[in-house]
Amino acid sequence: MLVLVGLGNPGAQYSGHRHNIGFMAVDAIADHFNFDAPRAKFNGTVQEGYIEQKEGGRTKTIILKPHTYMNDSGKSVAALARFYKIAPQDIIVFHDELDIAPGKVRTKQGGGHAGHNGLRSIDSHIGKDFIRIRIGIGHPGSKAAVHNYVLGNFAKAESQWVERILDAMARSAPFLADHENKGLERFQSEVAHQFQPNTHSSPKTAPKGGSKKPSTSNENNKAPESNSGTGTNTNDGNNKGNKKDKKTVSFNPFHDALKKILPGKDENGIE
Repeated sequence: MLVLVGLGNPGAQYSGHRHNIGFMAVDAIADHFNFDAPRAKFNGTVQEGYIEQKEGGRTKTIILKPHTYMNDSGKSVAALARFYKIAPQDIIVFHDELDIAPGKVRTKQGGGHAGHNGLRSIDSHIGKDFIRIRIGIGHPGSKAAVHNYVLGNFAKAESQWVERILDAMARSAPFLADHENKGLERFQSEVAHQFQPNTHSSPKTAPKGGSKKPSTSNENNKAPESNSGTGTNTNDGNNKGNKKDKKTVSFNPFHDALKKILPGKDENGIE
């Protein structure tokens, strides 16, 4: 069984944030392979389905989106791991990465969290041996701009490369089932191949200075959570945020989010 975890903050008002690209990635995979509708479980939402293998056969897969807010993601992941008796090395986490260029994806097993509070939380609950799918969003250029940049919406100009990279990851997902035998390398290579600029325009680098601040209002008067190079929790520590995400009927959840958002919180440092 394959376990895919997407990191982000719950709530429609955060759905277009750069920090939520982990949510977008697993949503794209669930849509591509026609997974069951999401249901509330493990302090998040869970979807079950099968990923069809290119050489035939299929792999049962569970997708988890923690609704604990980013800084407490590990609580949700640990609950699922205990229930299904899944080892950390069989859990694959999709998350945003400042230090990788937009449109690039890198895979990694184990290692540090480098200030990403979602990864930090998972580390503290299940250890460091889980697999990371690091989705590049680029850096705004200065540490002071990181917070608003990460917790700001993707700009309209970025929508094309975002849709393309989500599509590429969904189409390449079958390789993740073989993650113990060069599957991660093959996934990374296939994503790059699917993202070839000969049929699409190349992504632009991240804008300098970040984007506008998002609205501070939300369903439960809770601030979204971001990463912090110093480990500072932007939430007040009491937010649980168990609101269930609305299922998107289109292939790409980001496409619908774009209809509602245009360019507009996080310190520097993401693994």
